[in-house]
Amino acid sequence: MPDAFEKKDAGFAVTYDAKTGLPVENSYLECGLPAFLRESVDAMKAAWEKVDSGEFYLHWDCDFCNLQSDINSAEVNQIISAEQAWYLRERYLRIERVRQNAAD
Repeated sequence: MPDAFEKKDAGFAVTYDAKTGLPVENSYLECGLPAFLRESVDAMKAAWEKVDSGEFYLHWDCDFCNLQSDINSAEVNQIISAEQAWYLRERYLRIERVRQNAAD
């Protein structure tokens, strides 16, 4: 059995994991984010662009804390799933998720 398969969704070829049936690319987890969280994500993306280009950006830590707080709030209030929350943390806060066992 292959590890992945491809299917056309809305005219685009999307690769799915054969075991889970979920898209291999996890960007779908950003769909439908609430406006307050989208704003924090956009601010953090802009902050990383500045920092990664070597620019001195004094408010990076504020953007980081705002996004982390908004992710936590949205997750605890069940506006987003834990899977979405961890995707956002890994992608935009660059936090590595440490899994304790295979079931996590």
